[in-house]
Amino acid sequence: MLFSGISELTREQRDKLLRRGRADLAGVEAKVAEIIAEVRSRGDEALRDFTRRFDGAEVEELRVSEEEIEKAGERVDGKLIEALEIAKENIADFHRRQLRGDWSYTRDGITLGQVYRAIASVGCYVPGGRASYPSTVLMCAVPAKVAGVGRVVVTTPPARSGEVNPLTLVACSVAGVDEVYRVGGAQAIAALAYGTQSIARVEKIVGPGNVYVTAAKRLVSGDVAIDLPAGPSEVLIIADDSASARFIALDMLAQAEHDPLASSVLVTTSRKLAERVREILERETPSRAEAKQAIEANGAILIARDLAQAIDFANMFAPEHLEIITRNDDEVLRRIESAGSVFLGGYSPVACGDYASGTNHVLPTAGYARVYSGLNVYDFLKVISFQRLSRAALEELAEIIVPLAEAEGLEMHAESVKARIERREHD
Repeated sequence: MLFSGISELTREQRDKLLRRGRADLAGVEAKVAEIIAEVRSRGDEALRDFTRRFDGAEVEELRVSEEEIEKAGERVDGKLIEALEIAKENIADFHRRQLRGDWSYTRDGITLGQVYRAIASVGCYVPGGRASYPSTVLMCAVPAKVAGVGRVVVTTPPARSGEVNPLTLVACSVAGVDEVYRVGGAQAIAALAYGTQSIARVEKIVGPGNVYVTAAKRLVSGDVAIDLPAGPSEVLIIADDSASARFIALDMLAQAEHDPLASSVLVTTSRKLAERVREILERETPSRAEAKQAIEANGAILIARDLAQAIDFANMFAPEHLEIITRNDDEVLRRIESAGSVFLGGYSPVACGDYASGTNHVLPTAGYARVYSGLNVYDFLKVISFQRLSRAALEELAEIIVPLAEAEGLEMHAESVKARIERREHD
């Protein structure tokens, strides 16, 4: 784990922090391209072959039946189902507030406006197999449903038994998912992008995945829309001496649980706090070995000379998750320019956003927060502009349109306007 003052970082140390998590997709793209080609050529047969090879599961029916989804509810603890339902409502409430209605305005005989229309179909990739990620189902499917998407599809890898984790299926039911398929990996992305005998293609693919899924999404992006770049998870914490060292250490370890490549970074103005957090991290033994491995390989405790330097570094880092635990969190937030999602104060751990507060946990990583936003309701909407001009308005605007069109050598553009304003009433 790196322990240093920000001003003392070497160029190599700074570059490692700022360039973290960028997957080397080139190494897997050739293999992924072959998988995509096989799925496009052989459809369901290829999906079954790849599921056998990569997941060790024999699968006949790719689509999970309604009966299987209903029975899954009988196998899941009622308290977990209730938790999913509450989380779903919180997520839906947050994303409904992002919606705005169609709008228009009129000036000088010109009416301009926009209307919003939902994408027709969306595919949500949900990691699975040995683990269950019901929260990812909610984060991808609920905003799509809030936006009005008519067909929401989930693909997720099966266990060796061929079954989909029952908690994942319950989450699909709670979120209102229309179709669930037991297929994962690059082959699932190919099926969503191009369709097979069992799976109809979708208009957009969202959701996190491993390097093969990420590479597949990039390769099919010319034929289907995809969401944001998502790699190993990360948190950056800005803290002063008012923060709890234990809270910070636990949040760093919590982020490290996701992946051996996850990044957990503390930037603090207090050397005493920095040393205390380091002591706790060295003492703690998390149940997941990956957490300790991630802290050792990608963890960092950085000491800033003041809050201004801490904020500057955070903006350069552009973290997926940003925690601000200082005496004046709101003032720090006002100076934050790039972050996927921000957690203010000592009682707002990232885990809240991961599961149930309502914000989305599908967020840009690896510094992509400089140009991307987290998944939101607008990812599932198209914005269509419209206009209506009166004849008088066209006559006035012609004085601008005609010379510009002629300057660009687009004669018929100019003529389409002139013909209208020169037209006699009896034409």
